[in-house]
Order: sequence, then C-alpha cells, then structure tokens
Amino acid sequence: MAEQIAQLIDEGAFPPGTRLPGERELAERLGVSRVTIREAEIALQAVGRLEIKTGSGVYVSEAQPAAHAPLPKASAFEVTEARLLVESEAAALAAHNITEEGVARLEELIEQMRTGDHDAANEADALFHQTIAEASNNAALVHTIRTLWRMREDLPDVKATYEAVCVDDAESRTAEHRAVFEALRDRDAAAARAAMREHFHRLINAMLDATERMALEEVQQKASQSRERFLVAARMS
Repeated sequence: MAEQIAQLIDEGAFPPGTRLPGERELAERLGVSRVTIREAEIALQAVGRLEIKTGSGVYVSEAQPAAHAPLPKASAFEVTEARLLVESEAAALAAHNITEEGVARLEELIEQMRTGDHDAANEADALFHQTIAEASNNAALVHTIRTLWRMREDLPDVKATYEAVCVDDAESRTAEHRAVFEALRDRDAAAARAAMREHFHRLINAMLDATERMALEEVQQKASQSRERFLVAARMS
C-alpha cells in the first residue's frame, strides 16, 4: 500500500506540500482498511516522503527523497545494533534541541503505546523514534535513522524477527520509552543516551530468546517428522 501511495505522489496526484485526504477517504479510494492506510503513511514518513503533523494531517514532503538505493542484506541483530549506536546519540543530541512541543508529542505517543491496541501501539512506537530523530536537528542523523527504519520494515527476515519479539512486550516497551521521554523532558543528554541504549539492549536480548525458541521449534518439528517417517517404515517391515 505504501508503494501505491508513493506512486500516486510520483504521478502528481498529491504534489509536494499538499495535504493527503483523510484516512477514511483514502481507504475508500484505495479499497483497504484505515489501519492499512495508517501503516503505509508511517512507512512513507520513515523514508521522508510524507510528514505527519499532529492536529493538522498528513502532508507530502516538500523535498522528496531520491529513488531508493537497494538495501544491503543485514540481519535483525545488525540492524538493531546500528540503531542502538545511532539512535542513542540522536537521543543525546535531541536532549539539547527538543522543543516543548516535541516533549508534549512524545508524552502523547507514550500514552498511545500504553492504552492503544497492538496497531496503535506500533504506530506510536514508530512515531516516537522518528520524533526524537527530528528533534536532533541533524539532517544526516534523520536520514540515517529513516534508512534503518526502512531496513526494519522492508527486509523480510528483519521484519519477521521484530514482529516475533514485539507481541507481548507492551509493558516493557512503554516503560523504556517513558525513561527516554523523562530524560529528554529534563534535557539530560547522558540519561537520554543511557535510556535509549537500555531499550535496544532489551530488544536484542528478546531477539536472542526468540531466535533460540524458533530454532528449538524447528528442531522439534524435524524430529517429529523423522519419528513418524521411521515408525511407518518399521511397521511395514
């Protein structure tokens, strides 16, 4: 769906600087759900094609990014390690530059993570990280973080791993994001860096647990298939 909206932008249906139709109208026009539209808009904001403005709507970015270069082949661990290194420093920089409006926006997103359903919480998570990147006031950092988010969403193995660990972690995720928010609210760069690093450390550990669990399940499935096969052969002999 993100590709369809991007194509409409490229074709001139939604010129740079214009406001997109509302979720309901766009969903009816494209024959999908509003949730699908919302997820596509978040993905397009992550790569710089759209800007989601609280209380105003979704706008086509004035400066559209150049055509995407192919993404490198990377594991979920490599993407997360890079996010840890880059986003921790972005958070430290944002602690010096974030506005009161930005702080209020982060608090709204944490509340959405806490009270919203699974899709709403995931949307808030994405916007939380993007808001901090933008608050760094560093265009290079914003571009890098958007590219890492694109790798998280567009590399199938990476996306599958993230989905496997982001199902039952709502409480931990909310608490970790609140720690980052409080450090930014207090303009404490060291605390913001440490809180963001702690968030990604927990995510990496969750990935390790999920990877071990999936590997064990695969071994058990293969063992069960072998058992059934050889039991059949034994009965035939």
